[in-house]
Amino acid sequence: MLFNLLILVCGIFLLYFGSSWLVTGATEIALSMAIRPVVVGLTVVAFATSAPELLVSLVAAAEGASGVSLGNILGSNVINIALVLGLSALIKPVTINKQMVTRELPYTVAATVLFWILCMDGNLNRFDGFILITILIVFLVYSILTAKDGNNNKNNQSHKYYMRNGVLIVIGLIAIALGADWVVDSAIFIARSFHFSELFIGISIVAIGTSLPELATSVVAAVKKQSDISVGNIVGSNLFNICLVMGAVGLLNPIQVSTGLNWFEFPAMVSITLLLYMFAVISRKINRTYGLILIICFFAYNITAYGLAH
Repeated sequence: MLFNLLILVCGIFLLYFGSSWLVTGATEIALSMAIRPVVVGLTVVAFATSAPELLVSLVAAAEGASGVSLGNILGSNVINIALVLGLSALIKPVTINKQMVTRELPYTVAATVLFWILCMDGNLNRFDGFILITILIVFLVYSILTAKDGNNNKNNQSHKYYMRNGVLIVIGLIAIALGADWVVDSAIFIARSFHFSELFIGISIVAIGTSLPELATSVVAAVKKQSDISVGNIVGSNLFNICLVMGAVGLLNPIQVSTGLNWFEFPAMVSITLLLYMFAVISRKINRTYGLILIICFFAYNITAYGLAH
């Protein structure tokens, strides 16, 4: 047991540091090419910080632990908004870009609701996965078309600059891949040892572990007054979690979805996403009061999930 706890902790650290390296390398390259910060947050940073969820969910699905795979995404999406964005707002109120309020956030809300609808029949099959991947492709095409920042010129960096950040990306991916395997294996062992369901482990321990990159990135971005990257990271990451991660799982290894999730886990994910959208529409800012509300939602979610697991 102690050995598996140690492996779990080491795996989470690998996920954290691997994602940090991946985010740093990807962001530096993107910004040097004069791409708008909000697009960097919604795409490059969001993909980088969603890499742990992608690998953890794929590994879990391949090993037959569909509860960990799905629970990881349901939990991560709630944690990204309730804990990550809530904590970021408590440290420094976060401003939300007008375009995000009218375009990206509604798109993410719609994708979240659609994901729930696709899972209502008790499975996530290849056709469902195809739909989710298609939704992501449409989003990425739109993002590419609106990526350039007219206020900034492209910076001509040296080959060493791109080489250094390219190496960070590769090392980050390797660390994330190894960390994902360790986290899944140890989490499944711990769940069975304590008679917890794999779903509960997925929406709690694993979800928090794979959300560490989003937490670190958004908090640092908020402190540095990079609200576009802070919020874009969360909105984009949740969209990637649903469309890329669960889309890939559906395409490569279809899984069964417990109908019991329709009573709490799915409604919680949709509700917290709608709450973020409501805050954005009302004031275009996540202030400290809203941040506190989100933190309270985070604790309420985990307490309820723990109660349902017993």
